[in-house]
Amino acid sequence: MKLSLNSQIFLGALLGVLLGLGFARLGPASDITRNGTYVCGLLGELFIDVLKMVLVPLVFTSIACGVANLRQHEQMHRVWTTTLGFFVLSMVLSILVGLSAANIFEPGKGLNLDLFHDAMSHFDVKQMSLPEFISKFIHGLFVNPFAALAQANVLAIVIFALLLGIALVLGGERYRNILVLLQEGLELILQMVGWIMRLAPIGIMALLAQLVANQNTELLGSLAQFVVVVLGSILLHGFVLLPLVLYLITGKKPLQFFRGAREALVTAFATSSSSATLPVTLRCAEQHLHVKPEIAGFVIPLGATLNMDGTALYEAAAALFVANLAGVELNLVQQFIVLFTSMMAAIGAPGIPSAGMVTMVLVLQSVGLPVEAIAVLLPIDRLLDTFRTMVNVEGDMIGSLVVQKLVSRKP
Repeated sequence: MKLSLNSQIFLGALLGVLLGLGFARLGPASDITRNGTYVCGLLGELFIDVLKMVLVPLVFTSIACGVANLRQHEQMHRVWTTTLGFFVLSMVLSILVGLSAANIFEPGKGLNLDLFHDAMSHFDVKQMSLPEFISKFIHGLFVNPFAALAQANVLAIVIFALLLGIALVLGGERYRNILVLLQEGLELILQMVGWIMRLAPIGIMALLAQLVANQNTELLGSLAQFVVVVLGSILLHGFVLLPLVLYLITGKKPLQFFRGAREALVTAFATSSSSATLPVTLRCAEQHLHVKPEIAGFVIPLGATLNMDGTALYEAAAALFVANLAGVELNLVQQFIVLFTSMMAAIGAPGIPSAGMVTMVLVLQSVGLPVEAIAVLLPIDRLLDTFRTMVNVEGDMIGSLVVQKLVSRKP
């Protein structure tokens, strides 16, 4: 019986921890430890480098295609503008919840992992005034796209991809060939991501072995604290804030909504896939929540691609967790950058589990944090993914109800 990729990653993480503990027990002076950590370091760096290789083309093509595909719905101008407005606001709200919880509880604070300190040796700690930082940030958004692609300037790439997608929407059929080319490019990149993910169990094993060999068991306690913080934030957003928004706009009571949405939420929790849950989500929205088919048929499939409240919350909180592990203090403007890139990463993440790791790299890189941190985050990702997906699907159904209510009102 062939093990699934998730099972292979879990086993790789377990073997990495055991191997690291073995190296630690032998001591740093041992030849086995020196040679073993050296080999693990090479394998781990290779895995990180390959992830970085596909980051730029994946983010560029996925965001450009995601926005451009709205052109087939241009006759529903009011519906899609309202839909996008709700998606952006709900994701910003979820990210603010994640950032607030991470700032209040500070998971990982004071742990100071040596592995991350090495990776942070090139972190820019130059102090600038707030106006200087904002000016530099804004100027950095609009640069030569070819230079941005070559230098992996992720924020500038995201901005250019958004503008290109909007231009494709406005251009309609005239630019159909360009859109097809971008979509085929995205499919090629996703195929490469699939190949890369075959290396994930080995890469994660090597990174964790190197990490554990040089650290103490405080990491496990800090990781448990982070899991609790993220789960608490996701449940607060999904079971308090989103139902409150629904009630304030539509007047629908939360219990009434959860009764109608129950099947889709359970399916999302079990499958960890918004795309796989889509048929159930549509049925619940149309039959149980009484959303018009033309509204549900647009909002929910689009939401399965673009509206990722749980994912955006997790990636923002994870960035602050990694900053704490690396001993880096992110100021308010840097946290705003995390908010923006978390939202863009969630929007640009294709509907496959492995692509989420690549978009996590995008968020970490946006503020110069070490991407080696995915070695810590990936083993707990599967647990958190079930809750994230459930909230993602819930947001899509609430979005369809909110859009139906707002569009039905006279302008």
